[in-house]
Amino acid sequence: MSDHNQYGFETDAMTLQRFILQEQEKHPEASGEFTHLMTAMLVAVKAIASATQKAGLAKLYGIAGSTNVQGEEVKKLDILSNELMINMLKASTETCLLVSEENDELITVEERRRGNYIVCFDPLDGSSNIDSLISIGTIFGIFKRTSTVGDPNETDVLRPGKEMVAAGYALYGSATMVVLSLGDGVNGFTLDPSIGEFILTHRNMKCKPKGSTYSLNEGYAATWSKGIAQYINDRKFPPAGKKGMGQRYVGSMVADVHRTLLNGGIFLYPPTAAAPNGKLRLMYECNPMAFIMEHAGGIATTGKERILDIVPTKIHQRAPIILGSKQDVEEVLEYIQKYDL
Repeated sequence: MSDHNQYGFETDAMTLQRFILQEQEKHPEASGEFTHLMTAMLVAVKAIASATQKAGLAKLYGIAGSTNVQGEEVKKLDILSNELMINMLKASTETCLLVSEENDELITVEERRRGNYIVCFDPLDGSSNIDSLISIGTIFGIFKRTSTVGDPNETDVLRPGKEMVAAGYALYGSATMVVLSLGDGVNGFTLDPSIGEFILTHRNMKCKPKGSTYSLNEGYAATWSKGIAQYINDRKFPPAGKKGMGQRYVGSMVADVHRTLLNGGIFLYPPTAAAPNGKLRLMYECNPMAFIMEHAGGIATTGKERILDIVPTKIHQRAPIILGSKQDVEEVLEYIQKYDL
C-alpha cells in the first residue's frame, strides 16, 4: 500500500527513472547505458509536451514550408520535436544511429558521442491534427547494435522488430503519458507537471482478449480487400445471434492504439488503392506499436505475417497493420484467409 504524508501526497510514487533503475538491477551485466539513454529521451519528451501545450502562444502551429521524406507538409512543431529528439539522443552519448520520420537519410552519430544503441522514432505522430488540438504523440523503438567492427551502418538498422530491446510511445493529450515495454510487460507513466516527473499509473497493462470497438478510416472502404470489407460489414451489421462493434477513429495512431490498448478492440490500417503496401512506416510506427501490443497480450500482423518478423529492406519502408485484442485480430485473419488468400 502506498504511503502518504500529512498533506495527502503519495510518498512512495514510482517514477519512470526509478522503474528503469529497478529493472537494471535485475541484470547484473547492465552498464547503465540504457538508463542514461532513456533519461535523455524523457527530457526530449517533456520538452515536446511543453511545446504542444503552448504551441499557439509560441506560434508553432501551421506549415513550416517544407516537406518530409514521405511527401507530407512539415509543421513547425514537427521540426522542433525532431530537433529535440535528435539533439537529446546524440547528447546522451549512448546512440550510434538514429532513424527519424523527418529525415531522408540515416543519422550517424559522430564518433566522440557514439554509444551502442539505435533509436527509430516518429517525433510527432498525428501532426496533421496539431491545429485541431487532437491528441498527438512520439513513437520510438530501440535496438542494441550487434556489429563490433567498423562504423555502424544501415545493416545494423534493417532488422526485424522482434530484436528491439525496448519500445514505447508518448501521448500528448489531456495529460502526457509514456507507455513503455522493456520486453517484459507494458507499463504506463503519467507526467505530474507539478514535479516534472513521470509517475507509474498503469502497472502491467494488458489488452483485453476481446473488445467492442474497431478503428480505421472508412473513407477508403471502396478500395479494401474483400476480406477486410466483409469483416467491417459484419461488425456494423452483425449476422443474427452475433454482437456488432462500434467505430472509434481519431486519425492519430498514438491516440487510436492507446485507446485500443486500454479498452480492447482492433485498429486497422490495411492496404488501399493509394497505399497498396500500407501507409504506416514499419521501423518507427508499426514495430514499436506491435512490440507494445504483443507484450500486453495482443496481436499485431499485416494480415499475412507477424509485424515483428518482417525484415525491412529500407528505413522508411511502409507496411499494412492490424493490431489489438487477440480474439478480434484472429477473427479478421479468418476473413482474410477465407476471402483474400
